[in-house]
Amino acid sequence: MVITDILSKNAKLYPSDVALVEVNPEQKVRKNITWKDYELVPSFRDFSPRKEITWQIFEHKANRFANFLIQRGLKKGDRVAILLMNSLEWLPIYFGVLKAGCLVVPLNYRYTTDEIEYCFNFSDASVLIFGSEFISRVEPLVNGRLPKIHTALYVGADCPIYAESYYFVTADCSVEAPNIPLSLEDDAAIYYSSGTTGFPKAILHTHKSLMCACTTENCNHGQTKEDTFLCIPPLYHTGAKMHWFGSFLVGGKGVILRGVSPKWILETVSKENITIVWLLVPWAQDILDSIDSGEVKLSDYKLDQWRLMHIGAQPVPPSLIRRWKEKFPNHLYDTNYGLSESIGPGCVHLGLENIDKVGAIGKAGCGWQTKIVDENNNLVEQGQVGELCVKGDGVMKCYYKDPEATSAVLKDGWLHTGDMAMTDSDGFIYLVDRKKDVIISGGENIYPVQIEDFLRTHNQIKDAAVIGMPSRRLGEIVVAIVELKDGSCVTEEDLLEFCKTLPRYKCPKRIILDKVPRNPTGKIEKPVLRKKYLGDKSLIEHQLED
Repeated sequence: MVITDILSKNAKLYPSDVALVEVNPEQKVRKNITWKDYELVPSFRDFSPRKEITWQIFEHKANRFANFLIQRGLKKGDRVAILLMNSLEWLPIYFGVLKAGCLVVPLNYRYTTDEIEYCFNFSDASVLIFGSEFISRVEPLVNGRLPKIHTALYVGADCPIYAESYYFVTADCSVEAPNIPLSLEDDAAIYYSSGTTGFPKAILHTHKSLMCACTTENCNHGQTKEDTFLCIPPLYHTGAKMHWFGSFLVGGKGVILRGVSPKWILETVSKENITIVWLLVPWAQDILDSIDSGEVKLSDYKLDQWRLMHIGAQPVPPSLIRRWKEKFPNHLYDTNYGLSESIGPGCVHLGLENIDKVGAIGKAGCGWQTKIVDENNNLVEQGQVGELCVKGDGVMKCYYKDPEATSAVLKDGWLHTGDMAMTDSDGFIYLVDRKKDVIISGGENIYPVQIEDFLRTHNQIKDAAVIGMPSRRLGEIVVAIVELKDGSCVTEEDLLEFCKTLPRYKCPKRIILDKVPRNPTGKIEKPVLRKKYLGDKSLIEHQLED
């Protein structure tokens, strides 16, 4: 079985059941209309705040798009790039590409024109599907800068003249599944890394990887047909979509929320009868802060059915989960760890029954193996820090067109993650930091995550990031960028005093009050901070005298 077979199975077993819902709280109904889920060219499509499709319509839409691609001459193995904000169309298009035997190339919605051009060309894509938010970025590409482009499709109202309307070109295509044989070993998708340095790496995954995401997630969290999953993070990433795959495997409904406001999240959980929510750290913090401030009152919402909140994509401060359990004592909780190279989160997870181990990322997920090694690839002892390695069916095939980078991280089937970790006496893995983020000060290895977790225990701190800066005497010194909660009057001096309970070599030598930048998947953008502050000559000169 490949992942497209699951969609066909769901459509056969549950044709009239709702499969996907899109909720857009910012949209208002501008006319007294009813949007029908089968309508292929809806005139007022963009103006509805809530839309839904059944499993049968999901399957029909995917088949229509697959047949369109085949009619346009695309062959098995051709690439199709998707540049869309989260929407009801995203997943039917994704599955349509797979059903045609083509490779999906999801693109980050933050990409600039140059980055779109690079990723499109590097993946050898020939079709680009884009939404209204990207018209100005795509126009110069279609008009001359993308010689390889075969077709440009537009999803939305008022199609630009340089593209074709997705709705119109698929309207007359067959709803029957195309006869394209697929196997687990076939290439399925090219996902791009977060791109923290230069252009992102292209990560090639097979259908086996996608099936691994389905089975691992369902095994880890036990989704049933009755569960409803709330998807907030971007679908272009291997995060929330892969968590939804656990519900998809058993025909569970998915709700796509376009917005991250605490009120919107709680309102959607309440109205859509959500049972599972996957959050990023900043969103969980915002929900808790809004409760503490009185901005939202939990009694205003129907939340009894919400059984699981889990977090992934970045280290999770234990203090955050302790606060969460105070507000939501009946919630199951899980920490998820993974990389785009391991088809997203789930290769390591805390486990629903291990709330007492919050702070750890957990143990190997269902169908995965883990080990921690030193620089010579030897296993380290319990309690010692080494590089975390994972092995399973979800490991990428390779970095596309980059054998050197592939050989550096793939060794005998093991993916070397670049994350430094250690285990406790019970075998639980604790993430120490990214190998490249380790600060070496006076010969000591300092792991920023530990200091960041400490700083977030301060009741006036919303977020924190720690980076190293040059020091003539010590090599590097610790600098903390701290984002305060709204209304806080804490000073840099107050925070330096707070940090004195840390071991002296770990104490930040400088506190900078500023916003902590995070990418759409929640990771701290430390290269942005380094560029910003390492470019400050007065600051560097000050630190060099340390």
